[in-house]
Amino acid sequence: MANHKSAIKRIRSNDAKRVENRYYAKTTRNAVKALRTSTNKKEATALLPKVESMLDKLAKKTVIHKNKAANLKSSLAKKVATLK
Repeated sequence: MANHKSAIKRIRSNDAKRVENRYYAKTTRNAVKALRTSTNKKEATALLPKVESMLDKLAKKTVIHKNKAANLKSSLAKKVATLK
């Protein structure tokens, strides 16, 4: 167990951040999956900027690596461009 008040507070704040980060990461993963499985170009084109924004926010908070976010955005944009 932690011996200092600051360490106890750090444990509490880390737990809160972990829960929040997991929520946003899971929400983004679901949005990426929805975009990947989409077959309607109009729907996918509307969803793409929202998903890209979610990925950028996760990368900014270092929940995911910035290169992973860039790679996902690139592959999703390519996928949307190939839809008919």
